[in-house]
Amino acid sequence: MRGIRRGQFTPALAPFVLPAAVGLVTTALFTVFSALQWRSFAAPSWDLGIFTQLARQYAALEAPIVTIKGEGFNLLGDHFHPLLVLLGPIFVVFPHAFTLLVVQNALFGLAAAALTYAAVRLLGRLTGTLFGLAFAFSWGLQGAVEAQFHEIAFAVPLLALSLCAFLGRQWVACLLWAMPLVFVKEDLGLTVAALGIVLAVRSRHPLGVWLAVWGVGWFALASLVILPLLNPNGAWAYSSSIDLLGILQDPAALFQPQKSVTLLLLVVAGGLIAVRSPLALVLLPTLAWRFLSENSGYWGPTWQYSAVLMPILFAAVLDGIALARGSLRGWLRGYGRLAASVSIVAALVLATTLPLFKLADVPAHFSTHRAAAATAALQIVPDGALVESDIGLMNYLVERTDVYWLGNKNPLPDYLVIDLAAGGLPAEWTSAQVVGEALHPGVEFTTIYAADGYEVARRDANAP
Repeated sequence: MRGIRRGQFTPALAPFVLPAAVGLVTTALFTVFSALQWRSFAAPSWDLGIFTQLARQYAALEAPIVTIKGEGFNLLGDHFHPLLVLLGPIFVVFPHAFTLLVVQNALFGLAAAALTYAAVRLLGRLTGTLFGLAFAFSWGLQGAVEAQFHEIAFAVPLLALSLCAFLGRQWVACLLWAMPLVFVKEDLGLTVAALGIVLAVRSRHPLGVWLAVWGVGWFALASLVILPLLNPNGAWAYSSSIDLLGILQDPAALFQPQKSVTLLLLVVAGGLIAVRSPLALVLLPTLAWRFLSENSGYWGPTWQYSAVLMPILFAAVLDGIALARGSLRGWLRGYGRLAASVSIVAALVLATTLPLFKLADVPAHFSTHRAAAATAALQIVPDGALVESDIGLMNYLVERTDVYWLGNKNPLPDYLVIDLAAGGLPAEWTSAQVVGEALHPGVEFTTIYAADGYEVARRDANAP
């Protein structure tokens, strides 16, 4: 067989080399961060455990009953995310909680590759690649990686692919990539509707109107019918957090420092020119539900809540630059040539304040001084046991045991597993014995392991 001539496929592959490289670097660096976080037994919240239970159920072709949320709790009654069924086949092959972190990192890498491809086409190879890296390691994505897995992992690449199609005037592709977003989380139906309106105006095609109707329709169906039907309390669990009447009575409540920080970061990362693009309007639904909520955890730039904003923001920058180039105003055309550099410089300036910068001093930020104790505690609990746990070791138990969170009313467990140092326990719960007495009065538990704040207690054999 004759050999392939050197460079034979270079013209066809060349446009994808740099985007693919950015995607791989993104996935690799985020996975290094996740691995170090995992090795240090850091548990930011119970969410990774929740989604691991969901993946485990889907892998077994069962409904997503998540006992961490409560006995018999169907997670589709918490948020509407049927697209997460895609985790099932992956979990069959790699049945570990850490798998979900790798999946999220790969999805973010895919989004980074897509944005880089669009940026290189508009800005050239060097500036486009740097712009792609600015998106890849933006504060919204880094916050999501540090917070571990959430359903929005699927929204980020879908938004990126849809918006890149929008930038390339590929209207049908834009619509098709946006449609599945309604199956990632209920509020994204409004984001899809906003994108549909922008698409209709830009393309002057009824496809955009259809997409807007699709988004609003699924938001209404999910929030008014499906979520109340599947939720144990018969209502959409998060509707009560938005107090419109209270805000109307006290408009000053809208102006909080955390909200201002989020908006300022969006303006800076957007190089000011993002507002030149109508795509900036697609940011509004997510910002609205976050800022109208009484939950202050939604207001700031941390956690996973800003991840879905990043592909919208950076696509708006690219669109704003393209529009500025055709402006009749000379100063706007001039700024359009510099705007991408503003976003890149902003990313560099913010870099030292973001989670990935912790990689510069691994021993200080990813301590493993309690790892041996944690490993020993996990080894004591047998596979298939019914475990009641705080968040400390929950993510490590959930792939092989039936885990319940000790903040709910649960069945009588075989084991109690607690982390006195970082499990989120009330101050008065000072030992596994105290926890057992508080949660299950009259039932005897024996502490069989205690070291470095980790404790494991086993229910006595003669207990009911």
